[in-house]
Amino acid sequence: MAGKENWSSKFGVILAVAGSAVGLGNFLRFPGQAVNNGGGAFMIPYIICFFVIGVPIAWCEWTMGRLGGRYGQNNGPGILYALWPRWPSKVVGAMTIMIPIGIYMYYVLLEAWCLDYCIEFFSGGFADLFANATAGAADYNAEVQAVVGATNEHWQTTFGMGENGILFREGGRTIWLVLTCFLVNFFIIYHGVTRGIEVFCKWAMPMLIACAVVILVRVLTLQGISSGLGFMWNPQWDKLGDWQVWLAAAGQIFFSLSVGFGLILCYSSYLRKDDDVVLTALSASSANEFCEVLLGGMIVIPTAFLFLGAANATGGTFGLGFITIPAIMKFMPGGNFFGGMWFGLLFLAAVTSSLSMLQPAIAFLEDAFGMGRRASVTVLGIITACGSGLVMFFSRGLVALDHTDFWCNLMMVVAATFQVLLFGWIIGAKRGVREMNRGSDLKLPNFMAVMIRYVTPAFLIIILVMWSIEKLPGKLQQLDPVAHGTATARGVYEAAIHDRYSESKLDEKAMKAKVVELLGPPERAIDSAALQPWLAEKGAQANEAREKAAGNATVSRFVFIGILALLGLLIALSDIGCRNRIGRVIKKAEQEGVQW
Repeated sequence: MAGKENWSSKFGVILAVAGSAVGLGNFLRFPGQAVNNGGGAFMIPYIICFFVIGVPIAWCEWTMGRLGGRYGQNNGPGILYALWPRWPSKVVGAMTIMIPIGIYMYYVLLEAWCLDYCIEFFSGGFADLFANATAGAADYNAEVQAVVGATNEHWQTTFGMGENGILFREGGRTIWLVLTCFLVNFFIIYHGVTRGIEVFCKWAMPMLIACAVVILVRVLTLQGISSGLGFMWNPQWDKLGDWQVWLAAAGQIFFSLSVGFGLILCYSSYLRKDDDVVLTALSASSANEFCEVLLGGMIVIPTAFLFLGAANATGGTFGLGFITIPAIMKFMPGGNFFGGMWFGLLFLAAVTSSLSMLQPAIAFLEDAFGMGRRASVTVLGIITACGSGLVMFFSRGLVALDHTDFWCNLMMVVAATFQVLLFGWIIGAKRGVREMNRGSDLKLPNFMAVMIRYVTPAFLIIILVMWSIEKLPGKLQQLDPVAHGTATARGVYEAAIHDRYSESKLDEKAMKAKVVELLGPPERAIDSAALQPWLAEKGAQANEAREKAAGNATVSRFVFIGILALLGLLIALSDIGCRNRIGRVIKKAEQEGVQW
């Protein structure tokens, strides 16, 4: 405890925590979520979720982390066990280690791809790609389609989406870029919280924001950009009645603020006992929202709409990030420079986030087993390298990445819910708010205790239930090669039926009836001999899709079992640590008068 690190300044901890939150989700995920879920209307559930779940969870985590630090604990299992010495604390504590480790295993690949695109823009690689793609384009629309097609193909090749193992055979460029990112991350994390993370974030975050502001100024000075801003932010009020929009807003808040990850617990444990957690948490959250809404929300979609049209201005995180944005730069004046700057910005944002994913596990190995910095960094490096290697190898369709992300996100919501319940019901909301207000220049009112005890956990439980209902059945089916293969093959036939009867103007109910008439009910296997000739022609395509889906399901099952095995190992290690070294340090702290 005598050698415990502390943040050197309030500004440093704000930038470090903001850096952990500001990442690819701000600049890529948020714009897609907003434009696909009501535009300006999306901001209503988004802001409500920010104040009802985002900020209260952040305050709870900051307060519990500061409390745990007084017991000499900088890791999730130790912090939660110090506050409530029961077995659920060990299990959820293990999740706060598992989540950032699991996310890091694929996030470092995204980091490497951002670095790759940055290098390609500055070196002229994309300029050559665009020149070749548009050589025979007859008009502007043809040019747009050619560029989007070229960036799509380049993205799939770069990510190795066509075949498993291809990234290890195509010259090894991705391997070297991932290795570079590993070295950058572990070099910084090796130097600790103060001399490593804090020092890096003090220059990386201002540089990141400066680059984003330069790009934003360029975007806002483009002729006709107001039409793009209207496409992004004009509200679609009817979307407010769709519960999936509210679910998307809540999910984005989790991504935005890094709540439930275990990162804030770890970072806040390095605070001194009277350091302000209320304003610090609010400042870090506000910095994140500035980057997300004002920078991310006003750059990507408006520019895509302006240059590429509405059809190319919507999509998911990867589509917007690695297909749409490179295509934009072909048509933007100075696009090579701004493209390189943009992906350099994303690379910096990714590094500040990935650093925070490593520190909780480092702290756990040091606190629970007395490892030195070199040993803990080495052990974590080996574990994450093995995980990242598997995600890289099983690159077809990004199946391994997708399932790793899904199960980590599910644990994140569970961990956040447990922490709020612990704060509101075990510690006691009123008692917790008093501790929260310790050393704070901004005192929280008494109603915040009611919010934390009742409103926030109720909101979280609803989110967890609805999210599980929407997402979980499909993901579980994808773990079964037979079921997933059969469903995918049926999808090929259904698509053919929709195409054939598209001009018949059948409503949704009638089209479903037609599908059942031709294929039989979904629970029954399709009799290929009984299919009509025009439908039987799709048999080879359906069989190919079935085999590919079955292979992907096998990979998904392998990923799922691996995550369960790693989580089980971390729960066992958490139990061992809490029974031994962590427990002894907590007991010694209590004997020396530490209390709250």
